[in-house]
Amino acid sequence: MLRVGELIRRSLADILARGDHFEPDLNGVLISVGEVRMSSDLRIATVLIFPHGGDPQKVIKALAGIAGRLRYQVSKETKLKYAAELRFIHDQSYDIADETQRLIDNLPAYGEE
Repeated sequence: MLRVGELIRRSLADILARGDHFEPDLNGVLISVGEVRMSSDLRIATVLIFPHGGDPQKVIKALAGIAGRLRYQVSKETKLKYAAELRFIHDQSYDIADETQRLIDNLPAYGEE
């Protein structure tokens, strides 16, 4: 499952970086594909994405609208036995990392009160 997920993640990241999607809501938005989680039967791929410079909900909705085309392109590039259904969710690990860093930066130095 991990190997297939990583293969799909790389392929999807390349497709989105090339801009082969022709979706107006995705123009000018850099999308990071952080992880792809596969179902146990490898039929469903849950794609964790983080849009840089766009509203996450709009980007997810736009990606869901072109999921069929993306699925076709991914299956063509990966040559897997099954073309997994793509489901997109917002990857909040970037937000959590930013918040953690902000909290660390605001800690007083050792010995200071």
